[in-house]
Amino acid sequence: MKKINIFLSLVIFLLNPSSLLAHDLQSAIESSDRSQKNVLRDEYRNPYETITFFKIKPNMTVVELSPGGGWYTEIFANYLHEPGNLIAAHFDSDSDREYFKRGRANFEQKILSSNIYNNVSIVDLSSNLAPENSVDAVVTFRNLHNWIGPQMDTIFENSYKALKPGGIFGVVEHRANPGTSLDDMKRSGYVTESYAIAIAEKHGFILIEKSEINANPKDLKNYERGVWTLPPSLRLKDKHKEKYLEIGESDRMTLLFKKPID
Repeated sequence: MKKINIFLSLVIFLLNPSSLLAHDLQSAIESSDRSQKNVLRDEYRNPYETITFFKIKPNMTVVELSPGGGWYTEIFANYLHEPGNLIAAHFDSDSDREYFKRGRANFEQKILSSNIYNNVSIVDLSSNLAPENSVDAVVTFRNLHNWIGPQMDTIFENSYKALKPGGIFGVVEHRANPGTSLDDMKRSGYVTESYAIAIAEKHGFILIEKSEINANPKDLKNYERGVWTLPPSLRLKDKHKEKYLEIGESDRMTLLFKKPID
């Protein structure tokens, strides 16, 4: 019997070695399941430090708001395992915008492409996200500028409802200079810390801590095509490309909120 168990363990390892590393954050980040294109962004996005700062544990149920192409999803898929799981709140499945439809379809294909995503479910971003008081953490990375206005209120309200009392709300966003107008935030893709904090507090969240993990003092925030001038978008293509590559990705705020227990 002992030999059979050893043999079965070996088969499981050969079929899915990443499953044995799932509860180790560093191993999830270093996993060969991640695309090399995404790995190249680690130096700017600091996933180990960011996930640690957000206090995400492998047994948590986590909602990732607007995961895009799945940059963080690749890491969470390896890191979160039973009883933990990931809920990806992507563009609405019935959207009539071609960009949203294409993004959602591409993400769904990604989730179906490997068994590492077996513990990932997809919901609409405009939905209730999850039953009330059921999730341990909600996180979002570089998305607030897309939601400025009523949509942000809806998303923050639904996030608050879905979280358990004491649950975590983690935000990473391109950081605008203090005093930047709302119109300039929409145009540039940079959001002020005061605006992000005010919206979160409006919906009941308490700011616990800030971090400079994702800060970039080289970012001047005064570009022709806003934040998308910088990598990885490089909207100006070859125009001053070396200059923007030298700057790197945007200066970002990293904010940790909690839903109060009472």
